[in-house]
Amino acid sequence: MVRNPERRGALVDAAVEVLAREGARGLTFRAVDTEAEVPVGTASNYFTGRDDLLRQIDARLHERLAPDPAVIERLLEAPKDRSLVLAFMRDLMGRALRDRSGFLAGYEMRIEASRRPELRASYMKSVRGDLEYGIEFHRQAGLPGGDETVTVLYLAMRGLILEQLTLPGVLDGVLPGVDVPDGLLERIVETIVPEG
Repeated sequence: MVRNPERRGALVDAAVEVLAREGARGLTFRAVDTEAEVPVGTASNYFTGRDDLLRQIDARLHERLAPDPAVIERLLEAPKDRSLVLAFMRDLMGRALRDRSGFLAGYEMRIEASRRPELRASYMKSVRGDLEYGIEFHRQAGLPGGDETVTVLYLAMRGLILEQLTLPGVLDGVLPGVDVPDGLLERIVETIVPEG
């Protein structure tokens, strides 16, 4: 295997774009080479196979989609109440809208994991780790609500992000007078997160 971290990173980012645009069936080494604008055969020199590429995409998505530590630090200066949770959810939605390809590739990874037992175990561990990190972060930050609050918030946000990225406009007008997505973010947080 070739050892050029910059090239490998560019190939993985190209794979994320292909996965988001074409789905798992379109994720071939040739498609990755084309997206990365490198000679045909380059990706096959960097990855042992499709499973290796998918594992690398998973790792890269964690980097790309993670919150900015400076933003987290700044937000944590605010009172630990429902409005702070809303600020975190706005940050999450903003990241989803800015890196649409990254979030869509994450959803494609979920679908592919449902079909491939060898990917399912590692991807489930990865996603479960993210949820557990979110629960622990919520506890350590002293935010209102407990583990159930975080879990339900996680599920609601996943659904809202999926709708916004795949069918923007489908929620428009469903709740009269509620803007999409910001007004829905407020409703989600008000409904799920206790005041105290």
